[in-house]
Amino acid sequence: MALLQELLDSAPEITALRRDIHAHPELCFEELRTADLVARQLEGWGIAVHRGLGRTGVVGTIHGRDGGASGRAVGLRADMDALPMQEFNTFEHASRHAGKMHACGHDGHVAMLLAAAQYLAAHRDSFEGTVHLIFQPAEEGGGGAREMVEDGLFTQFPMQAVFGMHNWPGMKAGTMAVGPGPAMASSNEFRIVVRGKGGHAAMPHMVIDPLPVAAQLILGLQTIVSRNVKPIEAGVVSVTMVHAGEATNVVPDSVELQGTVR
Repeated sequence: MALLQELLDSAPEITALRRDIHAHPELCFEELRTADLVARQLEGWGIAVHRGLGRTGVVGTIHGRDGGASGRAVGLRADMDALPMQEFNTFEHASRHAGKMHACGHDGHVAMLLAAAQYLAAHRDSFEGTVHLIFQPAEEGGGGAREMVEDGLFTQFPMQAVFGMHNWPGMKAGTMAVGPGPAMASSNEFRIVVRGKGGHAAMPHMVIDPLPVAAQLILGLQTIVSRNVKPIEAGVVSVTMVHAGEATNVVPDSVELQGTVR
């Protein structure tokens, strides 16, 4: 992939911004510092900024050589929030906030959109219409996109299309993957509680043990995709959390299973 020389020249600046964001991760709807950084950069490049959509969202607007008179507009979107997990990297820009990490690459997404914003702001005479830069909060389970839409994103900033991309570790550097139809699955969560009757582990005949039931459920859930979804279709059902018991000699009253469906 051939890159514009101006983008290559700005790479050290954009890299520094990404590392700054990576070092200061913020969870959904807490992206105040990140939003401040984004707004400050956009305004420094002469881009009009609107804040507060979806609570902590930021929208920048760049008009082309026609000043937006054509009415044509597109949106470029990036997400800003981090994940509630501990980072164990030791490089200089590792997370400085315990239990928070940019493990899904949203720091990179913000940096990518800032790079595009900087270039477009410097080349407004190269296109007609308007580009809206959408920095979305709370992608990780918070419904930040919905919040921005309900706050009037598309009424205040009408656009014919929205474009975004996601980093994908494992792909060869300099390549992009595109395809028709949905590209990323809807992420849904489930919680199942199996309730029995607890008691002493030495007297299993006196209890109603929920653990074997939970074990059968876990195994049974694995067949939803393998035996109910067409092989050419994609689907994921995963039990990722199991909570039960507090002592080795006591059968618990209940077992809680949690997981994801995509």
